[in-house]
Parts: sequence; C-alpha cells; structure tokens
Amino acid sequence: MNRATLIFALLLVLAFPLSLLAGRVWIDPAATPNAALIVMELRLPRSVLAMIVGAGLGAAGAAMQGYLRNPLADPGLFGISPMAALGAVASFWFGFSASAWLLPVFALLGAAAGMALLALIAGRTSSGSPGGAGGGLALFTLAGLMIASLAGALTALAITLSPNAFALSEIVLWLNGALTDRSWRDVAIAAPCVAAGLVLLRLTARWLDAMTLGQEAAQSLGVRPQALLWLLVGGVGLTVGASVAVAGIIGFVGLIVPHLVRPLTDRLPSSLIVPSALAGALLVLVADSTVRVLPLMTELRLGIALSLIGAPFFLHLLLKMRRGRV
Repeated sequence: MNRATLIFALLLVLAFPLSLLAGRVWIDPAATPNAALIVMELRLPRSVLAMIVGAGLGAAGAAMQGYLRNPLADPGLFGISPMAALGAVASFWFGFSASAWLLPVFALLGAAAGMALLALIAGRTSSGSPGGAGGGLALFTLAGLMIASLAGALTALAITLSPNAFALSEIVLWLNGALTDRSWRDVAIAAPCVAAGLVLLRLTARWLDAMTLGQEAAQSLGVRPQALLWLLVGGVGLTVGASVAVAGIIGFVGLIVPHLVRPLTDRLPSSLIVPSALAGALLVLVADSTVRVLPLMTELRLGIALSLIGAPFFLHLLLKMRRGRV
C-alpha cells in the first residue's frame, strides 16, 4: 500500500461517519427521534452511493489521463458519460422513468452504446497503423469528442422537443446531477458495475506504465494495444455509465482527483488508479455532505457544486500548463 492509498483511506474512514450525521438537521444518535431509521434508510445509502460514484469517476480519470498522457483528460471526453445521459433523457422523454429500474437501465444502455461506438471507431487502430501511437491516441480522442458532441446535440434536441413541462423539468434537474432521495436500490445497481469497471481499470495499470515509454517500446515489453483499448473502454464505460445511471452528470471528479493524488505518488499510472478511486470517493462524499448542510432554500445540486469547484481548478491547470509546470 503506497502513501497516497493510506492517506485517502484514512481520510475516508474519518469522513464517512460524519456524512451519516450531516444534513439540514444534524443527527444526534442519542437524542434525535428515529435516528437509526433515518441513518439506515436515508443517510447510509446516500453516503455509500457517493463513495461508489466517486471511486468510479476518480479511477476512470486516472486511467484516462495515463492512457492519453494528457493531464487535462476527463472521462467525459470519451463520450460515454454524455451517451449515458442521453439514455436517461430518453427514459424521461418516453415516460419510462416512472419505473424505478428503467431510468438506470436506459442510462446503462446509453453508456453501452457509447462504448460500442468508441470501440468500433477507435478500436480499428491497429498496432501497426500509420501514425503510430500518436495517430491511435488522436483517433481515440477525436472519436470520443465526436460521440460526446452527437450525444449532446441529441440531448438538447430531446429537451427542445420535450413532450410536457414535467418531463422537461425532470430532464434538466437530472442532468445537473445529485444524490438526493437515493436508496439501496441505486446502490445495488451501481455497485456491481463500478466494481467490475474498477477491476478492468486495475488490469490496465502495468500496460499504462509501459505506454509512457511510447507505443513501440510498450509493444516490445509485451503490451497489446488492442487489448489495452478494450480494457480501458470497458472499465471507463462501466464506472462512468453506472455513475451517470444513478446520479446524473457529476463532472470534474475524474479531472481533479488524479492531480490531488499525483504529488503523493511516483506519478506512474499504476500508482494512481487505486488512490484516485479512494480520493474520488472522498471528494464526492465530502461534496455531497456539504451541499446537504448549506443554508439554502433548496438543496444545491451536487453536479453544480462540483462544477463550481472544477471550473476554476481547470483554469488553474491551464495556467500551470502555460508556464510548463504540469
């Protein structure tokens, strides 16, 4: 266990019990009526889901930055997150969201469609294709941007042609991302998908280390670019798709977290994935606890809160890159 893993694991152990008490009304286990029921049925599933979502997004961001060798890479760049959002929006549009299971199922189907498109387009870049590693990575990035743009356009079209005001309101609120009113059902949906995605991403770790030497050197060390691509697409698709399925769009976690972790490691991709998962879980857990206690008329959406943090952070990274410090 490296230092970063230990630090974020300890912080998570400290933050988790506090998240169970935090809210518009703070819980005193000895004095609050029905405290055990409130914790078990409302606070606990929400906190567990926050950690699951954060872990998936954090690990996906670390793997993506390692693969693309770009510190500004984010899981949304793959197009999988926007496609998952499009699937969920379709469930609202057609009125299927009334069913407890259909909304996440539609979101996961959207993520699967994004994964299939990405693999179909970028996966055709063979190890011997013209342009080498740069050409393959460029095609992979452009394919993700194309899919994201297409999903964004179709989502905007669905909003514009919304069949009624209720569907429009639900779509807009859901796209902002939140963990409000989530239950153990949502945990049951997200946990196995994110766990499977984390396993796939962990399997890429050593190959991602080798890729830092360039594709030709990596292949001489036994890296199979096609297998790496499939593992990465599958891992990111499962983690991001499941997160979007239960929480909506939660942005910037995959961008911020690897930068918080990197100074505590040897900066190799294999050293970032596990601590980034823990740091992502911590970030989303703390952010969700914070939006619960803010003295506002209505609870601030988690996706908005993280965007308010992530946008200045992104600008900070751009300025550091301009000075050659990233």
